[in-house]
Amino acid sequence: MDDWSRRKKAYVNFGLIAVNVIYFLYLEIAGSSENTEFMVSHGALFAPYVVEGREYYRLLTSVFMHFGINHIMNNMLILFILGDNLERALGHVKYFFFYLLCGVGANVVSMFSNLGDYRLVVSAGASGAIFGVIGGLLYAVAVNRGRLEDISTRQLVVVIVCSLYFGFSSTGVDNAAHIAGLILGILIAIILYRRPARPVV
Repeated sequence: MDDWSRRKKAYVNFGLIAVNVIYFLYLEIAGSSENTEFMVSHGALFAPYVVEGREYYRLLTSVFMHFGINHIMNNMLILFILGDNLERALGHVKYFFFYLLCGVGANVVSMFSNLGDYRLVVSAGASGAIFGVIGGLLYAVAVNRGRLEDISTRQLVVVIVCSLYFGFSSTGVDNAAHIAGLILGILIAIILYRRPARPVV
């Protein structure tokens, strides 16, 4: 039996991807994921509705919404490549709550960082949660002496640098959510992750 077949299946990660894709398809069938008003009416993050209308659910629903096919494809590709590694490291239940905490936490930071454009900014996407996954993996790899399964510290640093560069060099990207997700991922991983004990020989 090879190493791949011995690995635990990442049910939660596949489930999260499925929810994102299904909701995206629903939004496209019902209207358009690139229509801002339509997205707000279906759960995207809009600060006035959260702060004044107390629609706190938007902090969560917006994590599973994306503006257009390129947005969801880029995010789900990264989640597919990296998420299963962190799920195996944390375990199914911890990974589920880790992902949601990073996504919601990144949205909270994003919302308050955009208070200057309080009524202009509408945001959605799994990027905050995915940067959380990258941050969590960075911590897990570091405590495992630079490698976890097939992921190394160098690979993760390259992903982080390229992702942040793309965000800061593009328009309409929520960089506050990205940075917040990355930091939250590291902090939450410090609390939740424990390196497996090495077998005694």
